[in-house]
Amino acid sequence: MADQDDSAPHRTTTVEKGRFIAAQCTCGWRGPARRARSKARLDATEHEAHP
Repeated sequence: MADQDDSAPHRTTTVEKGRFIAAQCTCGWRGPARRARSKARLDATEHEAHP
């Protein structure tokens, strides 16, 4: 989403689809599908730290 304020905090969540889980952010970023929830959460944490 190009019209979103870059200074706004990035808020991530995880979404499950079948056997996979992915992190996604309010800025429109989406991480890769993972089988391990811990890896999806790590993707989200890293994105929040370095958007």
